[in-house]
Amino acid sequence: FTPVFLNLSLIGCAVWLSPHLAEPVTALAWGVFIGGVVQLIFQIPFLLKLGQLPKPRWGWKDSGVQKILKLMIPAMFGVSVAQINLLLDTLLASFLVTGSISWLYYSDRLVEFPLGVFGIALSTVILPSLSKKHASASKAEFSHTIDWALRWVFIIATPAAIGLIWLAEPLLVTLFQYGEFSPQDAHKASLSLMAYGLGLLPFIFIKVLAPGYFARQDTKTPVKIGIIAMVTNMVLNIILMINYAHVGLALATSLSAMLNAGLLYAGLRKIKVYQPDAGWGKFMLKLLLPNSTLLLLLFWFTPESTVWFEGTVWQRCGMLSGLIAGAMAVYFTILTAVGINIKTLLKPNTTIT
Repeated sequence: FTPVFLNLSLIGCAVWLSPHLAEPVTALAWGVFIGGVVQLIFQIPFLLKLGQLPKPRWGWKDSGVQKILKLMIPAMFGVSVAQINLLLDTLLASFLVTGSISWLYYSDRLVEFPLGVFGIALSTVILPSLSKKHASASKAEFSHTIDWALRWVFIIATPAAIGLIWLAEPLLVTLFQYGEFSPQDAHKASLSLMAYGLGLLPFIFIKVLAPGYFARQDTKTPVKIGIIAMVTNMVLNIILMINYAHVGLALATSLSAMLNAGLLYAGLRKIKVYQPDAGWGKFMLKLLLPNSTLLLLLFWFTPESTVWFEGTVWQRCGMLSGLIAGAMAVYFTILTAVGINIKTLLKPNTTIT
């Protein structure tokens, strides 16, 4: 819930603080700072209630602190590869035509929404569970928790990726095509959003697979894999941007994320801490029908580009909301009909078949 405070702080500073500053854009920087402070303060009463609020003291030489620092630094790099790749994309985009950085930024924001809401939430849920099961030497339950999380990724991220790719232009037109953001900008940004959308599943897979290493206090392996993915991203950036400009940069990021996720998965299988549960073939077949129906629904009912460009704000919002709500309703209805009940799958000890 705490990220909401950051968003509210940014909005509040942009609306009420920016008019009073010589450089209005600095209001956003203040918004980030204030939001961070509020997020920290908000958690203090809950920590007190749990009896987990530590008394601040200087203890750099404490063995526990040293161990955490040793594990934390490579772990931070391991989970930040996607952000580092985005920074590299932005740097290279500065050498392309004017607008390339903005097109990448807006499309990335839309990909970050499902990644932040679902990917980070799932990662947060499974890490303490994996740590507990590793400490109790419960290898079977450790493996099952990862398996449970991976199946959840397919259930939620697959339709999200389909939606981002198919509705790329409607999303950007509806949300951002105002003021100086032209129809051409919306179209260009939609192309990079499609490329980023291809990487949504591997982006979330990384969030799920990396805790499989961190829970075992292995922070070095994700770093090594992250470096391989980052170098691959740079090479692909240079190759793909020649013919595909900013879209090539987004595509390179998605491809490197696929490599990152694939290597993390292969590593867990190699050390035998993850063995897929039975029923994956049946599970994937069950997902085929709702996702195919979702795609057909969007194909038949999504208006042409001109309708979005010429529509008013409320018309765009109405069409987009109707499409998303209808698609979600159909998807989850068919998902339940084929035997995948969301309500019964919320606990990691549940078997998803």
